[in-house]
Amino acid sequence: MNLLVTYDVSTLTKAGRRRLRRVATVCKDFGQRVQCSVFECVLGETDLVRLRNRLLDEIDTKEDSLRLYHLHASFRDEGMVERFGRDTAIDFEGPLIA
Repeated sequence: MNLLVTYDVSTLTKAGRRRLRRVATVCKDFGQRVQCSVFECVLGETDLVRLRNRLLDEIDTKEDSLRLYHLHASFRDEGMVERFGRDTAIDFEGPLIA
């Protein structure tokens, strides 16, 4: 399953800045950062449940926003994503050593 995770965490307080770091760390465990608060993830059903639960444990639903976009086609398919500027995407399907 292909998933796009986006979040906006309020950083007006020290607790908010801590939540922001913790949300980013959770996302890094499951995918790759493509923008500051946007991650691309390729997950199975079990990992999706784990990711969702960990993120919900970190955010404050009264102050923060979290969105999980389920993508029906692979965003790695040719033509599905247009990229401009700096692109540091990792090809998880490619060889580990270049």
